[in-house]
Formats: sequence, structure tokens, C-alpha cells
Amino acid sequence: MTGLFRPRLESSGGSDAISSLRNRFLRLAQEQSKLLKAGDFKHLDIVNLVEEIESLGKQQRQDVRNRLGVLIGHFLKWDYQPEKRSKSWRVTIRIQRREVEALLSDNPSLRSYLPEALAKGYEAGLDPAVLETPLDYQDLPGGCIYTVDQIFDPECPIGINTNWY
Repeated sequence: MTGLFRPRLESSGGSDAISSLRNRFLRLAQEQSKLLKAGDFKHLDIVNLVEEIESLGKQQRQDVRNRLGVLIGHFLKWDYQPEKRSKSWRVTIRIQRREVEALLSDNPSLRSYLPEALAKGYEAGLDPAVLETPLDYQDLPGGCIYTVDQIFDPECPIGINTNWY
């Protein structure tokens, strides 16, 4: 999309050109916001405004899916390779959980998307779990074994708060 709100950031002009485009985007977004606040609907760029709002929603759903994928991948590694548990896995679980919670806090409407995001996040989490361990796809469940409650439970996965190293 190269309209009013999403200028092309691929430019042969280097980082100065990209910075200039981002500044233009910010300026245009602020102008549209002022028009909305003033009730001046006649001068709004409706087509691009709608596209931008839809794009933001998609981006936020993608962020939740991606973070759940990392989180679930680490849950799988934690649960299926207890002898390999590491401080790094524990910290990654904490970071990703906190980031998903922050996304949901900033965007409460995403909570209704969690069941779907969890299923998609599980699919995304399988790949790194298989890539980074001796496990293979057939060694892991075909569908997500974690509930939304477990994803946000600070005691999950089992042993996460035990000093074992």
C-alpha cells in the first residue's frame, strides 16, 4: 500500500529517505487525527484511514501469534526435554508471557482472539521445538495441549519456578 498512510519505505535514498518518509507518515497520521477530533469528516482520507486501521489490527494479531509461537515452542522444549531445561528457556518464557500480557493490556479486544492465536501459535512453536531439539514432529502432540489459562499461569509449565540448575 503506498497511499497517504503507508508510504513506500524501500527507497534508494538510504536511511535519510526512510526517515523522511516515516516523518511524513507521522505528520499525515497526526493531521488525520486532528480532523477526526474536530469532526471534520469531509477532509479525511477515508480509504487510507480504513486501510491503516485494518492493518494495525492485523499487525497486532500477528504480534500475539508470533509471541505465542515462541512461548509455546519453549513450553514444548521444557515439557518434552526436562533434562535440557535451562535458565535461557525460563527467561524466554517469562519475557514472552510478559510481552503477550502487555499486548493484551494495550489491546483488550485481542482477548477474544486468544483461542485462535493459541492454535496458530502452537503450529508456529512446533518448528523451533523440532529444529532446536532431537524431537521430531511425531514426538509432539498434533494440536495445542496448553490452555489460555496455562499460558498465563506463572507456575506453568511445571517446574518453571524450581531452582534445578
